[in-house]
Amino acid sequence: MIRVIFNILAGAAGLYSLIIFVRIMITWFSGGGYGRTGEVLASITDPYLNWFRRFPILRTGFLDLSPIAGMAFLSLAQNVFSAIAVYGRLSLGIILAIALSSLWSALSFLLGFFTVILALRLVAFLANLNIRHPFWQVIDGISQPILYKIAGIFSPGRIGSYLRRLLVSIAFFLAILIGGGIVIRIVFRLLVRLPF
Repeated sequence: MIRVIFNILAGAAGLYSLIIFVRIMITWFSGGGYGRTGEVLASITDPYLNWFRRFPILRTGFLDLSPIAGMAFLSLAQNVFSAIAVYGRLSLGIILAIALSSLWSALSFLLGFFTVILALRLVAFLANLNIRHPFWQVIDGISQPILYKIAGIFSPGRIGSYLRRLLVSIAFFLAILIGGGIVIRIVFRLLVRLPF
């Protein structure tokens, strides 16, 4: 019975994270007009997100990281609930595995998000789309700093072509996502098996 309850709690945390994600996407790409759907999502998510918005460190300029912090906390809760549902217990090894998994979840979410943004920019570049549209300005506002940082890592002193920077950045994020995911799974299994 306890496993069923914690499975339900884990599912609820995952569903709420998805609702927050949809809310974020609507606010970023709707151009300010949320419509009725946006209003309903805001009424569901804002009370929770407002708790994280109280922390000044999560808000710098126009960038609001409180939704990411809120989703990271939900991911941690979901992992704890899932672990209790699967293992029926909580040990130090499981807690460490959950903490590691939660940190990786937050990081992999960001890496995946940036990969999607860069992939969208690559498609727009290859298709020669009109980048003056507000959607592409948002994409450029997110992607440009990333492209210059990664270009600085792999070829300090020279920038290289825009297409090359896009491809190298996408490959870099994908390599971290795949390699990191494998390492995290191995370490997770080792930690869960610890007897304490």
